[in-house]
Amino acid sequence: MPALVFDCDGVLADTERDGHLPAFNATFEEFGLPVRWSDEEYAQKIKVGGGKERMRTLLTPDFIAAAGLPSDPDALAERVAAWHRRKTEIYTGIIRGGSIPPRPGVRRVAAAAHEDGWVLAVASTSAEASVRSVLELAMGPELAAHFSVFAGDVVPRKKPAPDIYAYAVDRLGVDPADAVAIEDSRNGMLSALGAGLVCAITTSAYTGEEDFTGAGLVVTSLGDPPPREVIARVLSDPFGVRPGPYVVPADLAALLAADAVDAAESDGVEADADAADADGGGARGGAAQRPQGDRDSGGAASDPAAEGTRGPDPRPH
Repeated sequence: MPALVFDCDGVLADTERDGHLPAFNATFEEFGLPVRWSDEEYAQKIKVGGGKERMRTLLTPDFIAAAGLPSDPDALAERVAAWHRRKTEIYTGIIRGGSIPPRPGVRRVAAAAHEDGWVLAVASTSAEASVRSVLELAMGPELAAHFSVFAGDVVPRKKPAPDIYAYAVDRLGVDPADAVAIEDSRNGMLSALGAGLVCAITTSAYTGEEDFTGAGLVVTSLGDPPPREVIARVLSDPFGVRPGPYVVPADLAALLAADAVDAAESDGVEADADAADADGGGARGGAAQRPQGDRDSGGAASDPAAEGTRGPDPRPH
């Protein structure tokens, strides 16, 4: 039974710019903190996984002194936790206000996948209350009830570490090779790939220029048919899935199938190389690595976090 695992922010709804950012700034104002993040600053902050973790980036010695914060680490951690609780309250209020619409196609694809027997889940390192509020907004209460939610501090490390996706597939009882992650960011993609899932990307407000090398499909959105038509523009399709103007579960199933073939071919190449080594064929070189082909059309990985995680293919098979 295949599984479809959605990220939350930027995937179910484009919540970062119009939800999280104003909630952070309103929290800073309430607590009298001498900071307001601009849109440009927040575009960098979203590369840090987790709300509390983003808040902790403020805690330089100069900021602690300017804000009159305690220097004791435990007391400081309590302050950050209090800020984050209030920020979550403000954020969920924004979501419940209905001013942020769901992203195109997420409800349509999830409903069709559910009808086809897919297991549905959300895997996010945002606070669980925030995730559930966005899930209900995007899916409606009836469909949302069919989702498993894995969120917040249920794992020790946030994305791009693979922990949240590894935890999700383990709790769902599915093989990672049978699961598709829908993500919008490079950190989310690295998390999914590191846990062995194939990943489809729907770019969002802050992530359109990120490097998505390794994703099985990159589109501008999942798309929706008329009357509110939104075309899913394909940015990268290394497996040749060739979705139509609106992504459907069959496209995601094709992605799983193509990924399985790619993995099998890779295993065959590595087995041949191992046999050659055993026969005295010399040191393994580039031919022994998993062939990438069109897979790398999303651009070359350049950040150090990716280099330590991925290698020729970051997903175990």
